[in-house]
Amino acid sequence: MEKFTSLTGVAAPLPMVNVDTDMIIPARFLKSIKRTGFGPSLFYTLRYDEQGKERPDFVLNQPAYRKAKILVAGTNFGCGSSREHAPWALDNFGIRCVIAPDFADIFYNNAFKNGMLLIRLPQEQIDQLTHDAENGANATFTVDLESQEIRRPDGGVIKFDIDPFKKHCLLNGLDDIGLTLQKGTKISSYEEKMKAAQPWL
Repeated sequence: MEKFTSLTGVAAPLPMVNVDTDMIIPARFLKSIKRTGFGPSLFYTLRYDEQGKERPDFVLNQPAYRKAKILVAGTNFGCGSSREHAPWALDNFGIRCVIAPDFADIFYNNAFKNGMLLIRLPQEQIDQLTHDAENGANATFTVDLESQEIRRPDGGVIKFDIDPFKKHCLLNGLDDIGLTLQKGTKISSYEEKMKAAQPWL
């Protein structure tokens, strides 16, 4: 998994509430278990009309936000059905950090396990960041995970909290498999002992 240490990029405002996983990536695009290729399908029904043409009023179709790396979202982001494709689609588009008042639990955990940083902040601070993000290409934030800070375009700083274990995993690029492999020596030692003690297994 790619490490997350510090991220600097344009932040796109999406102040919609209850954005569910089917809105993030519709079920008809869940035809692969590979982690790539989902970027074009991100927010498909919001980004494209019935003919498959871009909706110019949707934020990620606007020139200033086409390469956004950060999303400032509304409350209950990622609700709905469980699908790991949702964080994959965001990541494939280029978004590695979502900031919102709160998130659905399953999406929240899936995102961290796929190397994305999700930040919960009070609504008042979300409103400030949304206002910043509305400045288009000038809406550049720096998210520093080590110091747990968001640096705003005007130089202001917002601190955020994060679970220490999730922080450790992101900083070191450790998903569930990576965490297991860290115990490789102990696992091998245990298996050798079991072979000697119970050779019939």
